Amino acid sequence: MKSSSNGGPGVNRLLAMLPKKEYELLLPRLKTVNLVLGEVLYELGDEIKYVYFPNDSIISLISELSETAWLEVGMVGNEGMAGLAVFMGVKSSSTHALVQGSGTAMRMTSAAVRIEANRLGSLHRLLHRYSHSLLTQVSQSATCNRFHLVNARLARWLLMTKDRLGVEEFPLTQEFLSSMLGVRREGVSRAAGALQAAKLIRYSRGMITLLDRRGLEAKSCECYAIIKAETDAYLN
Repeated sequence: MKSSSNGGPGVNRLLAMLPKKEYELLLPRLKTVNLVLGEVLYELGDEIKYVYFPNDSIISLISELSETAWLEVGMVGNEGMAGLAVFMGVKSSSTHALVQGSGTAMRMTSAAVRIEANRLGSLHRLLHRYSHSLLTQVSQSATCNRFHLVNARLARWLLMTKDRLGVEEFPLTQEFLSSMLGVRREGVSRAAGALQAAKLIRYSRGMITLLDRRGLEAKSCECYAIIKAETDAYLN
């Protein structure tokens, strides 16, 4: 028996995959916290004191290319856990962890997650499986950022964000998006304009609304389908 329905909005789906008894044993170690858009959870090289299981929030894993250039290399939503390195025995962060979408998360100390992952077989197996899922996402995103056009990359990114937030509308600035995709604001503006002209999105005053999911999927590169298929396989 699982702890809750796996896939509904506002629920961390990794935790929801746990058997009920294991989830109840884990619950005293978990604390619900609010994550605020733009909040930095870890800087590069920081000790990871806490891990986060997002419910209806998103955490971006960001590589710093220079003092003024960042690139998102991974996205953690309700399918996973931020701070996965501690499960692998690593104490410090190799990326920045930045809140991309406001909402709640279940927080646990890094010491507790190491203890509980060794004690609870299902959590250990799920974190191993999620490690593969996140690695697939990171490697596919690297390919996407190197070889695919900005329009297709933007469509992929918007779809991944929608899948994790469970909503069609969310705040988003061109400056933030240019950092996530590693392109100039002018390039983001042109790509967003093209998607809006095609009536796939509506973008106004820092808010973006997804109007046509199928159209966005058609506009996206194959990377989105690969990442989604891997996430779905891990959660089922």
